[in-house]
Amino acid sequence: MATLEVTGLEKSFGGVRAVQGVSFSVAPGEMLALIGPNGAGKSTCFNMLNGQLRPDAGAVRLLGQDITGLAPRQVWRLGVGRTFQITATFGSMTVLENVQMALLSHHRRLGGLWRPVARMDAAPARALLERLGMADQAARPCGILAYGDLKRVELAIALANEPKLLLMDEPTAGMAPQERVSLMALTAQIARESGIAVLFTEHDMDVVFSHADRILVLDRGRLIAKGAPAVVRADPRVREVYLGSGAVTGAH
Repeated sequence: MATLEVTGLEKSFGGVRAVQGVSFSVAPGEMLALIGPNGAGKSTCFNMLNGQLRPDAGAVRLLGQDITGLAPRQVWRLGVGRTFQITATFGSMTVLENVQMALLSHHRRLGGLWRPVARMDAAPARALLERLGMADQAARPCGILAYGDLKRVELAIALANEPKLLLMDEPTAGMAPQERVSLMALTAQIARESGIAVLFTEHDMDVVFSHADRILVLDRGRLIAKGAPAVVRADPRVREVYLGSGAVTGAH
């Protein structure tokens, strides 16, 4: 069974049809990229999957359960994690405390009780940070971290929810090239080991073609291409509206 199934998704703003009849699925452990020019409808599509926007038509299913139109907190509690283009952390709290807060939310979903962060067992949060190469930053406030480190903290927060589906909105935006490669390679490894379905948007085509198992291409709200990286890279329409004539250096 696919982790995420999207069928006939539609969204308009006044007379502008931002998303038009979009359908796709994401399998457990799969890295699926959603790309396209600015204004193609990527963010609108993401926001409908996450519950921030209600679709005008269509359906979103998580492991067969209809989650169309649910609020973001309900979607989170069903096992959907999300990272954002602009990182969202508590700047005055330490790295460890940020991850502990996410774990508190997760355990509340599973029927546990809220407890002060200071009284929590820090081991689960430290284990997550160790996995993401952030254990040495655990005691530092997020407000003073380098941007690449903030991206890793945000990923740890999303993974604290033990997600079945991870939505990543431009996960490498603002990062140095080597940081981009490292973060996406680690994400792909975790996704495959844990069976997490990953849907991500990204403007760095080297990242996309190096790490995506499949690629969806949106233009003016419509899917114009989908398939393996080599197939999408060679598609004349994709080259015309987005990639251009230059070669993409990344290889899957």
